[in-house]
Amino acid sequence: MGIALWRQVADQIRQSILIGMAANERLPAEAELASRFGVNRHTVRAAIAALEKEGILRAEQGRGTFLNESKRLRYPIGRRTRFSSGLENQAQTRSGKLLSSETMPAPARVSAALSLPAQSLVIELSTVSTADGVPISAASSWFDAARFLAISKLYAETGSITASLARLGIDDYTRETTAVEAQHASSEDLDLLALSPGAIVLLTRSVDVDAGGLPIQYGESRFAADRVELFIENAR
Repeated sequence: MGIALWRQVADQIRQSILIGMAANERLPAEAELASRFGVNRHTVRAAIAALEKEGILRAEQGRGTFLNESKRLRYPIGRRTRFSSGLENQAQTRSGKLLSSETMPAPARVSAALSLPAQSLVIELSTVSTADGVPISAASSWFDAARFLAISKLYAETGSITASLARLGIDDYTRETTAVEAQHASSEDLDLLALSPGAIVLLTRSVDVDAGGLPIQYGESRFAADRVELFIENAR
């Protein structure tokens, strides 16, 4: 119960206090925050410690706690959504790392998204993407094993879905659908994205199609909400 409470307070601090605060502005005192949220100071202290671990806040001895100067990356989601090119003017380095790959019968949601018969074999890639050395997103992506058998080997070499697909004859592809929701980071994502318990991630579920309109990739990506904002571009 106590853990859930401090996580809730951390979320409220993000939403109701940090919004509108300027970089390097001082956070209200613990006693004021405790009164505002109706909790004790120990709970507030635990919430602030979690936000410090994430790099959102910093404590200065004898002065208080301050909002760190940080800028969220804007990640565009449109007809041609690409990690590297979408961040090229915001980060000097962008890279992807393959964590694991597995060939398996497609889960129901995956076969439906890829328009495959039930239990068709698919390849799942688990990856993490970074910008300037900072983890930005963790993802699971599924591909038709019959069509993209070498996708895991190619991704391990290139660190790029786009480059891997190009080697497999997919010179261009477009985003068909994207759904977005916010949720608390899982224990796995806390480690992959270097977040503290209670952190929020933005989950996207997406389908990409080739030039003929055939689904080629179904993906579920988790973005660190304090580092990235998702910018939905209208198709023209």
